[in-house]
Amino acid sequence: MKSRFAHFAKKEFLHIFRDTRTLIIIFGIPIVQLLMFGYVITNEIKDVKVGIYDPAGDYLSQELITKLTSSGYFIPELIITSEKAIEPALKSGRIKMVISISPQFAQKFYKDGVASIQLITDATEPNTASLLTNYASAIINEFASDKGIGSQSTIPFEVRVRMLFNQDLKAVFMFVPGTMALILMLITAMMTSISIAREKELGTMEVLLVSPLKPVQIILGKVFPYIGLAFANSIIILLLGYTVFGLPIRGSLILLLAVCFLFILLALSLGILISTVVKTQQIAMFFSMIALMLPTILLSGFVFPIESMPKVLQWFSVIIPPRWFIAALKTIMLKGEGIALVWKEMLIMISMSLFFILVSIKKFKERLG
Repeated sequence: MKSRFAHFAKKEFLHIFRDTRTLIIIFGIPIVQLLMFGYVITNEIKDVKVGIYDPAGDYLSQELITKLTSSGYFIPELIITSEKAIEPALKSGRIKMVISISPQFAQKFYKDGVASIQLITDATEPNTASLLTNYASAIINEFASDKGIGSQSTIPFEVRVRMLFNQDLKAVFMFVPGTMALILMLITAMMTSISIAREKELGTMEVLLVSPLKPVQIILGKVFPYIGLAFANSIIILLLGYTVFGLPIRGSLILLLAVCFLFILLALSLGILISTVVKTQQIAMFFSMIALMLPTILLSGFVFPIESMPKVLQWFSVIIPPRWFIAALKTIMLKGEGIALVWKEMLIMISMSLFFILVSIKKFKERLG
């Protein structure tokens, strides 16, 4: 009895180790998830691009800037020449914070005993904005202490914090765009891939292919309902965000809906691509959940700032579609900007959609051949 059981168990082990897909699920996915969670989930910041506005230009302000930028937390990306250029620089997305130093900085510091510094941040990501100001304030206080002027009763630097685009640091301003990307991605991509995979699994796809309908018409007919449902979902989410959570829509509503529609088409094209690769509904669902949900949460900038990730993950995040959708949503809704600052994101989403559709057509033709 024991030998039979041992032989049976051995056969099952051999079956598992001979199946590459099973080994990937058992060993590959946990390793990838552990590495992603380990590197992405962090409360630390590093190498964040900032702008410098230094009308004083004296030796003390230069020392302070050097202290801040040599800390490993901030990279001086942009030198700002006027106060009017501060807000446009933050709206462009090139930088996350501006360090603004008062005129006659050294003179005020040594003569008056106090000099002012303003930290102006892009608060569309409230957690990141708070971390940036806390890190910068700590370095500035340490610099003042090194100069031997500061004490517990005297603060030689007046550090003023200004949060743009989300003054109250409402977390919902960050979570609504991210949740919208997650919902639309799962509804459209996952449901599309499952719908087409179901036809293949049941054997009805062959029946449809010999019908008078062309293959393109069959695919469009399958996915068209999901376009309407996903677009209705996006409108509902925007209405709830605006009415219930007070999420502003400062930019063009038409442009906002156009961006939502582009992302829906992108998610649908990704779902079609998945359906051409997999054979069953279960694999389509599994692939959609693992390949779409986790990257959307971890690598799109939804929860964790991309700037704080390792370079490899930053490069990988470039191919994550929700990254560009979330960035466009925040630019339109919170910053109130138009197509001049979201054309790049829109172009990337269009390019990704065309790429996925072309690959899907190629795979579909190979299957027919």
